[in-house]
This record gives sequence, C-alpha cells and structure tokens, in this order.
Amino acid sequence: MARRRGRMSGWLAGLAGARSDVLEVAPGARARFVALGGVLLSTGGLAVLSAAFAVHMALGVWWPFSLLLGLGWGAVIVNLDRMLLVGMAHDSSLKRNLLMAVPRVGLALVLGIVISTPLTLQIFHKEIDTEIVALQAENSDKYSRALDADARFAGLPELQEKVLAERAVVASGGESSSDLAVLQGQVANAQAAYDAAVARQRELDAKAQCELDGSCGTGDAGTGEAYRQARAAADAQLAVVAAAQADLDAARDGVSGGASRAMSQAAAALETDEAELERLTTQKAELQAAFDATNSDNTGILIRLQALSSLSESNATMAIAHYMLALLFIAVELLPVLMKMLLNFGPRSTYDRLAELRDDGDLSVEELQQSARIEVEQAQQELLVMAEKERVDRQKEQVLERRRARLQAAAQRQVQRSAAPVEPRAPIEDDEAAERRMWDTGPLFELARKTATRTVRSIRRRSDERVPESV
Repeated sequence: MARRRGRMSGWLAGLAGARSDVLEVAPGARARFVALGGVLLSTGGLAVLSAAFAVHMALGVWWPFSLLLGLGWGAVIVNLDRMLLVGMAHDSSLKRNLLMAVPRVGLALVLGIVISTPLTLQIFHKEIDTEIVALQAENSDKYSRALDADARFAGLPELQEKVLAERAVVASGGESSSDLAVLQGQVANAQAAYDAAVARQRELDAKAQCELDGSCGTGDAGTGEAYRQARAAADAQLAVVAAAQADLDAARDGVSGGASRAMSQAAAALETDEAELERLTTQKAELQAAFDATNSDNTGILIRLQALSSLSESNATMAIAHYMLALLFIAVELLPVLMKMLLNFGPRSTYDRLAELRDDGDLSVEELQQSARIEVEQAQQELLVMAEKERVDRQKEQVLERRRARLQAAAQRQVQRSAAPVEPRAPIEDDEAAERRMWDTGPLFELARKTATRTVRSIRRRSDERVPESV
C-alpha cells in the first residue's frame, strides 16, 4: 500500500512538473507538487463533465460516447494547465513574474469560462427547459408575423374577403352583389313611386265613392257633376298606377338580370380565387409547420444560453445563483495558475535552488563535452590535411622523377645522334623548331606539365587547406 501510495504521489508530482531527480534530494517539496497535481486532476475532471454535457446537449450523443469525448477534452485541458505551470519558472524579479503570470491567467480565465458554461446549463436544466418552451412559442409567433408580412402572402387577407363575398353572391343568387346597388336603388324608387300612385288612386276612388254616396264633397248623392269629375280623376290615376307598375317591373327585371350576371361572374371567379386561396394557405401552413418542427427540436446550447440569460434578466435570484456558480468553476480552473504564481512571488525554495544548480551543472557538462568534441574534430581535420599534403608531395616527386627520366633519355638519344654519321637533312621550315634547345623535350614536356597540374588541382579540391602549385 505504501509503495502504491508512493507511486501515486510521484505521478502527481510529475504531473505538476516536478523533477524526480531533484525531489530525491529535496523531498520536502513533494507535498507542494502533489497538491498541484491534485488540483490539475480536479480541473481535468470538471473539463470531462463539461465536455460530456456539452456534446450531449448540442448533438444528442449517447452518454457513453459523450463521456469518451469528454475524457479527450479533459486530457487536453490538463495538458494545457500543465504547460502553464511548467512554463512559470521561479524568478526573483516581480515584474518578470507578473509578465509571465498575466497571459497565463488570461488563458486560464478563458478555459474556465468555456468549462463552466455547460456545467451551469446542466445544473439549471429544469428552469431552462421551461423557459425554452416559452422561447419556442415566441419564435413561432415571430415567424408567423413574418409570413404575414411576406410579399408572397401580403394579399392573402384581401383574397379571403373576396372569396367570402363571392360565396355570398353565389348563395344569394347574385342579389348581394355590390354591382346591383344602383339597380336596387332604382327598384326602391320605382316601388316608392308605385306605392304613392296606388295610394293616390285609392284616395281618388274613395273621394268619387263619397260623392256618389253623398257622404262628403257636395253632400248630394248621385252621379252628378262632382261625382263625374271625381271618377275621372280616379280613372286618370289608374293610368299613373299602371305606368308606375311598368317602371317597377322594369327595374325589377333589371335587378334580376344583373343578379344573374353577377352570380355567373362570381361563380366563375370563385373557382379561381378558391384555388389560389387554397394554394397560398397550404404553402403558408407548410412553411409554418416546417418552422415549428425545427423550432421544437431546437434544444441546443445556443437556445439554452438564451434561456439562461432571459431567466437571469427576469429573476434576480436566478442571476445571482448563475453568476456565483460560474465564478466557482472559473476559480477552480484558475487555481493551479494562481497557486504557481503565488509560490513564485515568495522566496526561492530549496527545490528551486537545486533545480537551478542541476541545470547549471548540465549546461557546464554539455559545454565541456562540446569543447572536447570541437578539439577532437579539429585534430582529425589537421591529420587529414597533413596526410593529404604528404600524398600530394609524393605525387609531385613521382612527376619530377618521370620528368628527369625523360630528360635523361632525351639527352642520351641526342648523344647517339651526334656520334652517328651525318645524313643530309631536309630544310627546317619552322624557325621556332630550329631555335629549340637540345634539352627541350617539346610536346612531351608540355603534356607532362598539364597532367601534373590537373592532378594537383583535383587534390586541392578535396582538401580543406590550399596546397601550393607544383613547379
């Protein structure tokens, strides 16, 4: 058990960036690094839960797969936090400590906000789910109003009223058509004129009857002059009544014909308008249904953040709980960097001094080794140069030896020619050949010189040090 505990503490210390070789010399620093390693594991655990909740809310992934993805994200967060800790070496300068701490604290703050958001959403998920329903209903109403204002459906209310009016015209046989208003006014006027004529005729007829009975008028019964005049007036009124009846019938016939035409026109227009009304209504209903289906499935992180913000604005208690919980998770994420920063502001510990000594010693050893390697390399290069010089000198001696041999052979041949009997020679046409000395070998000497020059140049290219040209 003790061995297992020791391995666990060693692993936590290594996670916090401790050096095992220095901890063996300064074991008192182990507890500090073990605590830092535990804090790193805590932040990693929060990151695992946060990523699992975020993936499940955003994508609806099955919980085991969400946890696997969360483990990967937790490993990333632990690695980033460890990098922030390892990069904050102890420095005696307060200014340099602050310059190193500020960007790391900023990065840790961003990570804390990212990690705390899904956890906060998950803790308040019941309140958020209720608010999401209200937000979805509000979004549906907004979309419905947007469809009403759409140019495609702007004339839909007028079309509905027109269809209703056409149906009323068809149902009434055309009499409810607005085009018949003038004709119906004429019928009313004709009816009024006819009623007035009939009333006048009845009045005149009653007056004539009264003159006949003697109950009114002159008071003399019988068919006297007064009666004849009254009867003539009553009979003349009958013609007026007949004329009024004819006007009334004509007006009624006009209304009947107009109603028939209006009904025919309304029936013809009703079929087209009803088809257009049904098409627009169906299209609008399909768009609204598609939006409602998408809106009902919208339960991701964005709408949850919107719901949480709406709840925080409308409820002060909810806002306080939200911000305090978010600050708690952010503080946990900032804790490793803050602890390291506070330790750096304090005096240097034994561990820091030993680590610096070890680093300086490693640097000194490496510098000595590098210096020795350079000296060995230089000695090897000098040996190679000396060997190359010796080889070049031997080649030069060989070339000179061959040249001397050729000159000696040429001198012997010249002596032999001088001892031999002289034969007539052809005249020498080349003045330069005539002036050539006895010891000059001519083309042979030139060929040997060029060969020696090419050999020396090829040797010089392979050497790091220039070799003097051969004579």
